[in-house]
Parts: sequence; C-alpha cells; structure tokens
Amino acid sequence: MATEESASMMDDYETLISTTDVELLKRAWRNEKAAPEILQFESSLVQRIKEQIELAEQNVEISEANNIDPLTVSLYQMDLDRTQFLLRSYLRVRLQKVVSSCVLLWCCLEIMLNLICLLGLECRLRSTCSMF
Repeated sequence: MATEESASMMDDYETLISTTDVELLKRAWRNEKAAPEILQFESSLVQRIKEQIELAEQNVEISEANNIDPLTVSLYQMDLDRTQFLLRSYLRVRLQKVVSSCVLLWCCLEIMLNLICLLGLECRLRSTCSMF
C-alpha cells in the first residue's frame, strides 16, 4: 500500500515539476547571465514555476504527514530546493541588471547636467566678451 502510494505520489510529483518548464527556466537563466543587457522577462514561465513550487511544497508536506519513505521525501525536497534556487538566481540576475542600468542612467544624467551647466556658463561668457 505504501509502495503504491509512494509510486503514485512520485508520478504526480513528476507531472507537477514538468521537465520542460525547469529546462526552459535553466535556459532563460543561462541566457540572462550571458547577455550584456536585460532580456525579455519570461513572465508566464516564472508564473508557472511559482505555481509548481507551491504545489511541490504542498506535496512534500503531505508526504511527510503520511509517513512516506523519508528518502523519497528528501528527494522531493531536494528537487524543490533546486527549482527554487534556479528561480531566485534568475530573478537576482535580472535585478542586478536593472540596478546597474539605473546607476548608469543616473551617471549619464549627471554628466549631461554638468555639460549643460558648462555650456550655459560658456554661452554667458561669450555674450559678455562680445560686448567689448
């Protein structure tokens, strides 16, 4: 009975964390890390992964409550941890790019303001000198 239940839970779990979504997230993560600029956000993929993580967490809790083999539960938890790490890392890489873009834009704005001030001062000096 416990073996059948464990096998059916394993099938359910494999359906939950579909390999294609995890593989797509891995690909998006690698692409994001390798690209110099921020790429298009994979919102639907991230949403699906978040839903799968929630279901996997529930599955782990149910497995622990039903006294399923501890090794099986730890494998579920390990796979869940990997998926969570991958999602967090993907989002962290994107956030770092957003922050660095903001810093770059701020520096560019500061340089432009300095140039405008210098040009404005130069124009005033020219108009003063041309009077003489």
